[in-house]
Amino acid sequence: MGILVLLNSYWQEILWGAEETDFLSQVAVRTVLMFLIIVIALRLLGKRGVKQLSVFELVVIIGLGSAAGDPMFYKEVGIVFSLLVFVIIIGFYALITFWVAKSKKFEDLVEGKSICLIEKGVFTIDNFKKENLGSEEFFSELRLKGISQLGQIETAIEETSGEVSVFYYPPEETRYGLPIMLNSLDNPLTYIDKAAHYSCTFCGYTEEKTSGPASPCPSCQKKQWVKSSNKIRIT
Repeated sequence: MGILVLLNSYWQEILWGAEETDFLSQVAVRTVLMFLIIVIALRLLGKRGVKQLSVFELVVIIGLGSAAGDPMFYKEVGIVFSLLVFVIIIGFYALITFWVAKSKKFEDLVEGKSICLIEKGVFTIDNFKKENLGSEEFFSELRLKGISQLGQIETAIEETSGEVSVFYYPPEETRYGLPIMLNSLDNPLTYIDKAAHYSCTFCGYTEEKTSGPASPCPSCQKKQWVKSSNKIRIT
């Protein structure tokens, strides 16, 4: 009998915590009110704040979410205090947005700059390092756009929202480039057996090589190569 009482108390604490069951109705009302407040707040932020999130806008959304969550189920947190937080955050957002529109330098400081990651089928290594992107993560994003090798890309730009804009070569101008399909970089070469086009596994620099020891990449000085691909992008 004692064990059943303990188990009942244990599960009651897990399910109900320290609150009484009559607080459930308050939770329902608080949730509905905060939901409506969030909808109104997002409308005030405008479509830009919802469609694409910069770092600054992400901070705003997280702040609104934190202010909205606590009064939904904490009895000691009143909705009025959350409303004050909402007013301050939205006001601050409006002020920052105003100055962003007035000053390009301030916009770059708050939202960052778009940055070129690939130019003429080759990584811009310095820019790529700054963004702390993993190559497999980036290749995965390119594959989702139907890209199988870097020679299909004229320019790839990481926007301030984190999305990657890709501008392609016309099919008839597709170049040889670094293949990015699964396992395509698993067996890099340091000795060229057969003359063909080869790409540096590190930066994507591509050139035609003759048989013999692989010379260092002129772009990054790495010495590992894979056979290039000239596949045309299928749209």
